[in-house]
This record gives sequence, C-alpha cells and structure tokens, in this order.
Amino acid sequence: MNELKDHVAVAQGLFTWPSEDPRFIATKCKVCGDVFFPSRDFCANPDCGNLEVEEILLSKKGKLYSYTIQYYQPPKPFVPADPFVPLGIGLVEFPEGVRICGQIMDCNPEEDLKLEMDVEMVIDALDEKVVAWKFRLVK
Repeated sequence: MNELKDHVAVAQGLFTWPSEDPRFIATKCKVCGDVFFPSRDFCANPDCGNLEVEEILLSKKGKLYSYTIQYYQPPKPFVPADPFVPLGIGLVEFPEGVRICGQIMDCNPEEDLKLEMDVEMVIDALDEKVVAWKFRLVK
C-alpha cells in the first residue's frame, strides 16, 4: 500500500481506503438479512423495503462465479501492461451472497482462470492518482 498512499479511491464509500486490509463496504438489512453492494440507506429487497440497515464489510475472499477475457486495450485512464496482454474480468461471489465484477490481475486469463476458484479483493492503481478494486487468484 505504501506506493499507493497518495492515491485516492475511484469513488467514496465503495471500499475502505486507505487501509492495510481493504474491504468492500456493503449494507445488510436488519429485518430480512439481505446484503447489498454498493451500500444504500434502505433494504432493496422489494418484498422487504425496510429502512433499518447496517453497514458491513464484505469478506476479503470470494469465488469466481463467471468471467470473460477482454482482448482489446481499454481507453485511458486505464493503465495497461506494456506490451498489452488480454485481461480477465470476473464476477466474484462473496460468502455474504453479493457478486461484484472486476479485473483479475497477475494471471494469464486464457490458462489460469477456472470457475469456482478462490480470489481475493485487492486495491491497485487505476492511473497515476486513483486506485480501484481488482481481484487476485488465491494460491
């Protein structure tokens, strides 16, 4: 994190930052128990609609629920590897029942990605000043 200490989060309230142990910030309904990301001021379950919710931090690790491989170089402010290599974009399911999309870093997506594999949320540079979440394979 030291090399990223002067960076700011891509948006406030999505994850704890700065933090040595960053986590997604979610909302849990105090009545039905449903969990939502991003966090909100009410239960988004249409069968509940309760206004009593609490902020929670999601688990650090989840399972790769689905993924795709991006073969084109995205536009700025994204900072691609040089030379550009395909990116894995994954939908990760957390134990709390929430699924979140993000880039899967430090892997060859064509060879390394398998459904149900363990991944963890990490914070990484989006550009020279901004950080965002990504996922890394748990080995």
